[in-house]
Amino acid sequence: QVQLVESGGGLVQAGGSLRLSCAVSGSIFSISAMYWYRQGPGKQREMVAGMSTGGETNYADSVKGRFTVSADNAWNTVYLQMNSLKPEDTAVYYCAAASVYEQFYWGQGTQVTVSS
Repeated sequence: QVQLVESGGGLVQAGGSLRLSCAVSGSIFSISAMYWYRQGPGKQREMVAGMSTGGETNYADSVKGRFTVSADNAWNTVYLQMNSLKPEDTAVYYCAAASVYEQFYWGQGTQVTVSS
C-alpha cells in the first residue's frame, strides 16, 4: 500500500506561483511512477505531469514550460512547481502513484484557485 497526502494548495492571482507537495509513505519501493492530475469545475480529471523513478518526465501541453514535477532523493515527497498560473489552472490537484504491481493510488486532493 502507498499513502499520499497533498498540501500547498490555495488562492493565488493570475501570474503567480504555487508549489504543491505530496508526502509519500508506505511501500515506496513498489512505486514505478508518480503523477499529478487535476479536475477543474465541470471537467474530467486530467493528467498534468508525470515522473518515472528513472527521472523521465512528461507534461500536458497546457502546462509545458510553466509546471515542473520533481521528487526528493528518497521519493518521500513529490513536488509540482506551478508558475505563471492562469485562471484555467483552477482545479483540485491530485497526487497519484503507479506501482510495479499494477496498482494505482490517489491522494485526497488539494484545491488551487487562480483569480484573474
